[in-house]
Amino acid sequence: MKNSLLTAVTALIFGFLGAAAWSYIGLADNRTRAYLMENPSILQDVAQALSDEQARERLASVGDELFTPFPGAIIGNPQGSKVLVEFTDYNCPYCEASLADVQKLVAEDPDLKVIMREWPIFQGSEDAARMALAAGMQGKYREFHETMFELGDTSPLGVETAARQIGLDMEQARADAASEAVSLELVRNLTFAQSLGFSGTPAFIAGETPFGGAVGYEALKEALDEADS
Repeated sequence: MKNSLLTAVTALIFGFLGAAAWSYIGLADNRTRAYLMENPSILQDVAQALSDEQARERLASVGDELFTPFPGAIIGNPQGSKVLVEFTDYNCPYCEASLADVQKLVAEDPDLKVIMREWPIFQGSEDAARMALAAGMQGKYREFHETMFELGDTSPLGVETAARQIGLDMEQARADAASEAVSLELVRNLTFAQSLGFSGTPAFIAGETPFGGAVGYEALKEALDEADS
C-alpha cells in the first residue's frame, strides 16, 4: 500500500509541478522515499485525493438515474435545484443521528431537494423500507420517515403503527409495499450503493460529492454550497 502511494505521489507531483519543479524541491531520484517519510501527511493527502477522484468517477458512471427519485420519496422541495441524495436504513443508529442534520439543511434552504434511497441492509429493515416507499406514493414519505425513527420499532407491528399514525390508507399502503415497483426500487438502490462503493448507511451525495457515513451537517452543507457556486 505504501509503495503504491509513493508511486501515486510521484505521478501527481510530476503531473502538477513538472520535472523541473520536482527536482527543485528535492524529490528526485532516491530522495523521494526519505522526503515522504519526513512528511507523512503527503501520503494521507494523496490517498484522500485518489479516493475522492475514484468516488467522482464512480458517481459519473452511475448516471442521471441516481437523481430520479422514487415517486414521493423526497424531503424538502420536490422542485429544488440543490440536491442531496441519502441512502438510509431504519435500524441504522447513524441514520437516526443524521436525521437532525438533514432536517436542519432543509429548514435553512427552501431550494433543497433531498432524494431518499431506501437501502435496508440491517436485519428486519425491509418492511419499514417498503412501507416508507408506499407512504411516498401517498405523499407522506417525510411523515413516515420521521415517525419511524421516532418510534424506533421496525417490527411488522411497529411499521403498521407508524403508518396508521400518519394516516395512510392502509389497504393501499400494504398493496404498494408489496408491489413490484417497490421491489425494483430496493434492487435499484442496492445497485446504486454498490456502484458508488458505499459499504453502509447512511451514505450521501451532496452536490457531486459522495460521502460514506454520518459526516455531519457542516460537511454536507459545505459540499452543497460548493456545488451551487
